[in-house]
Amino acid sequence: MKATSIVVLTGAGISAESGVATFRDGDGLWASHRIEDVATPEGFARAPELVHTFYNGRRRELADVAPNAAHLALAKLEQEFKGDFLLVTQNIDDLHERAGSQKLVHMHGELAKALCANCGNRIACASDLSTDDVCSVCSTPGHLRPDVVWFGEFPYKMNQIENALERCDLFISIGTSGNVYPAAGFVQQARYAGARSVELNLEPSEGVDYFDESYHGPATLVVPAFVEKILATL
Repeated sequence: MKATSIVVLTGAGISAESGVATFRDGDGLWASHRIEDVATPEGFARAPELVHTFYNGRRRELADVAPNAAHLALAKLEQEFKGDFLLVTQNIDDLHERAGSQKLVHMHGELAKALCANCGNRIACASDLSTDDVCSVCSTPGHLRPDVVWFGEFPYKMNQIENALERCDLFISIGTSGNVYPAAGFVQQARYAGARSVELNLEPSEGVDYFDESYHGPATLVVPAFVEKILATL
């Protein structure tokens, strides 16, 4: 079936091959940091310096990584596909942008942005944050935090994502475990709308049975191969 509207979901697996540290693997970031301390609004209120130290380290690491073949393949798909296209990522790195993707939603926020917890102002942020930083809008110090969706907070742009899922006829899930909601439920939403669903993952996800097709292996191999398969039908 030739696709006319595509939604792609990406998770940590697509960036892991670029050297971006994952959160949930056995040796991932949550193995050495308590979620309650560095990934909740309460943790930030309790110990903002600790939270800044954690995310400043993640932000600095972006300078040492680059988009891989999977990121580049998705940017190529967006550029050459003539129908509706939306790339939804759970990742907070900027590798999709650096690969050339533009029709992109960061549902869990971005490391390269800061959010004022006092007034809601968002700014680009390429350097370290601290409790001394002052918001340029409300002029109050100590409220700037990483623009990252923490546990207990609602993901960004869900209306846009759900509208795209209702319209798409091809849903592709890449590099995600299938156990983090609401993203884990996207495949079911797309299927209810009549879309064909495809999983591209290092190994079968928890929701693999919901997909019409699944291809397993490194993202740098399976994603470019599947993109070329789609482009061959255009």
